[in-house]
Amino acid sequence: MPAHTALEEIHAFLHCRTPDAWVEAALGQQALLLIDHANCEKKAASTALSLMYRYVDSLELLHLMSRLAREELRHFEQVLDIMAARDITYRQISASRYAAGLREMVRPQEPARLVDTLIVGAFIEARSCERFARIAPLLDEELGKFYRSLLRSEGRHYRDYLDLAKSAAGADISERVGVIGERERALIEAPDQEFRFHSGPPA
Repeated sequence: MPAHTALEEIHAFLHCRTPDAWVEAALGQQALLLIDHANCEKKAASTALSLMYRYVDSLELLHLMSRLAREELRHFEQVLDIMAARDITYRQISASRYAAGLREMVRPQEPARLVDTLIVGAFIEARSCERFARIAPLLDEELGKFYRSLLRSEGRHYRDYLDLAKSAAGADISERVGVIGERERALIEAPDQEFRFHSGPPA
């Protein structure tokens, strides 16, 4: 699927666009943006591996999450290389409230737990793709090119998560997608004290 078509699909899936104030903050804090981007790639790989360990009876899930984990770790390495070239030190920083806020929506009993976890994964990947596309044209040539190169894989990850959620549910998931989508919108639009890759606009 062409990148522009995938992006149109993602815009239709998400309940809001990234606020302009977040874009301005990202442009002014590019070192922090890269550090948290690296963290996000590492966490994405960890999430995929966790699903592989928990749900061993789905061959489709095992294949897709294995590929996703490898790609996310490769992206992690690429971000580290860019940071090293720019003399940016990788360090631990606090996580944004975004992923934790989405995980609060996950129901505890199976198979609802798996379905909701996969829908949350779809929203995280979709938002990442939307933000890469939003800021790529505004960055320097090297970083802009790198972020544009991520659009195809992040868009595929979103679809993989969503397809797995539909398969796990064995029924229509549009209502659940809508509920979690509204929480995602609220998290993206609410002001944040700290800037992060998935934070809201600055408070």
